[in-house]
Amino acid sequence: MTASDERPYRRNVGIALFNRAGLVFAGRAIGAGPEAVVAPYEWQMPQGGLDGETNIVAAARRELYEETNVRAVSLLAVTDEWWPYDFPPYDGPPHKLSAFRGQQQRWVAFRFEGDDGEINVLNPGGGEPPEFSEWEWLFLDELPQRVMPYKRAVYARVVQAFRPLAFLK
Repeated sequence: MTASDERPYRRNVGIALFNRAGLVFAGRAIGAGPEAVVAPYEWQMPQGGLDGETNIVAAARRELYEETNVRAVSLLAVTDEWWPYDFPPYDGPPHKLSAFRGQQQRWVAFRFEGDDGEINVLNPGGGEPPEFSEWEWLFLDELPQRVMPYKRAVYARVVQAFRPLAFLK
């Protein structure tokens, strides 16, 4: 959006889920409203709105479950700062995100303590509609080039913040 955009940022939590090998979960996102995704940049990590919640870790656990069905995690790290990104121009039908210019995120890193059979992006927990059509374990430093360009700066910061937790390419 433009610098004169007066709409607020939506508060959001992003989740970096690391497996025991130090690879990170990425899902092929299903676009919704202003949160556009276009091949081949449709990969991202789980994320979701806080909707009044103040406990970032609790919100991250909820979002992770609602998008991946994963509950078996241990906390590794939480970022202190809010990192914003603006949505690209959107002229589609009204959407719940249309009231926002973009999102500002804090990020939580978890270690996945379960097995891959727990992950179910097509039928995730909490009765929410799927946000991903498939998933993979990836190198953390691959992700900035696999996400939509409007999210790349935030993903670069995630790589820097969580680099010590990751197995890098």
